[in-house]
Amino acid sequence: MKTKYFTIIILLFAISPLRAQVLKGSVVERGSNQRMADVFIRDINSKAVALSDKKGNFDIITGPGHTLIFSSPGYISDTIYVTDMKYRRVEMLVQGIALREVNISATRTMFNPRVEYADVYRKSKIYPMSPSTWFSREGKNARRLKRYFEREEQERHIDSVYNRVYVSSLVPLRGQELEDFMTMYRPTYAYIMNNNGPSLAAYINDCYKKWKTLPPEKKGMQQLHP
Repeated sequence: MKTKYFTIIILLFAISPLRAQVLKGSVVERGSNQRMADVFIRDINSKAVALSDKKGNFDIITGPGHTLIFSSPGYISDTIYVTDMKYRRVEMLVQGIALREVNISATRTMFNPRVEYADVYRKSKIYPMSPSTWFSREGKNARRLKRYFEREEQERHIDSVYNRVYVSSLVPLRGQELEDFMTMYRPTYAYIMNNNGPSLAAYINDCYKKWKTLPPEKKGMQQLHP
């Protein structure tokens, strides 16, 4: 009987590394081979998450049979199915429209990373009496992810206020022209938080007056902040 239990324990230790391994790779922009930083990587099976670093390199705990989703604003999300743990080079394709599109509906669930990724917030904490929480790689990565989530929350709030339905009700633009206009004059989170509805409407109307005076070649994908 003891031999049987011992065998089971050995098998569990042998199987667990196969299920929790580290996949390493890099993310580049397709066509230019430019390294991409802050690409959000999510394992939809284990819910593990990671960000690519400044050089576009990434590593994430995953395993064969898992599916990873790579996403970054302005790029088409890429999905890869993990078949082995060999180094991966992921190429992301630029979207035709750089503006982040968010469909707002009553059924849309709010983005709450503190609930969705509670483990990240737990690992990001720094304890004065625990130096390992200051300098550990896991802690640093968790704090990077936390900052990413904070930016994402801000961007989603902007999207909920500064959306196509609202902007198109104020200016006579449609289609690609509307997308270009909204990208060029997208307000900052600070501006949205410090200005009410009438102020935002005045800002959009003022931007439209500026837009009309621009030559055609200047009405491309630029981004200005109030």
